[in-house]
Amino acid sequence: MTTEQLTKDRQISKTRQWEQAMIKLYVNFRDYSKDALKGFGGEDIHQSRVNSRKLLTLLSILDPDHSAAGELYTRFKKAQKRLGKVRDADVLIESFKERRTIAKKDGDDKTAALLKSVIKHQKDQRKKYRKKLEAELPQLAGKELDLLWEAFISGPLESLTQKKDANVVMRELEVAFDQQKKTCKALFKGPESESEEAFEALHDLRIAAKELRYTANAASFALNQKFHTHEEYYKNIQEQLGIINDKRVWLDTLQSIGRDELGVGKKTWSAFTDSLKNEVLEALYHNEVVPVAGKPRALPAEQQS
Repeated sequence: MTTEQLTKDRQISKTRQWEQAMIKLYVNFRDYSKDALKGFGGEDIHQSRVNSRKLLTLLSILDPDHSAAGELYTRFKKAQKRLGKVRDADVLIESFKERRTIAKKDGDDKTAALLKSVIKHQKDQRKKYRKKLEAELPQLAGKELDLLWEAFISGPLESLTQKKDANVVMRELEVAFDQQKKTCKALFKGPESESEEAFEALHDLRIAAKELRYTANAASFALNQKFHTHEEYYKNIQEQLGIINDKRVWLDTLQSIGRDELGVGKKTWSAFTDSLKNEVLEALYHNEVVPVAGKPRALPAEQQS
């Protein structure tokens, strides 16, 4: 066999690896999307979203400027956004339900009543998100998507797989993560460690870790051995920073609704929101990803729940 033939065979093999991996994700996305619309099951929504995210990850490796798979990428992105709204609402509702259970067990009826109002408000929001998902997902994940998908697989996929190296992309993502981590460390060294800017920088670091995690998972078939432990490593980082982000989301959600909308007394409202603020700070100062100088600025005891 000639060198030219060997090279050609390797190229074909590489393309087939990409094709098989992407088709598996696509079939999963289509199947879970159909199931999600039948009853908005939490796991169906979650899996449909995860598989669309992995497809977006692989498309971004192959076609970073979306010139070859623009419409395909756009449809996956829109579907992921609609699925994400419902999924985030599901998670938020469950988190507040757990808190309400604890409040009731502790005999804290006022906090339990506050959380009941929040849950009702969030369920109303989720209904809106579900309606939008129900209206848009059939078009985003339907026959037109199949045509776009088949055209991509049989068309530009082969040439794209020959031009792009997932290992290079992983290294670029690592560099971006390290740079963002340096930015965070600088912010958290000084008095601005509890500023909005610092929290936003930490949020960006979490997103960078998530991107690395998804790339390590979705493109594992195309990555060198040295990257095979990256998924678990960056998953741990993402989860640590996610705890901080989740608590901020809970607090932001409450504040965006407002005390008057929920019909909650000022004292109960202040006690609960202050306790959430302290939880955010506690999670921040206990994370092992970005050390924070000093100690958290605790609220006065009479303001804590």
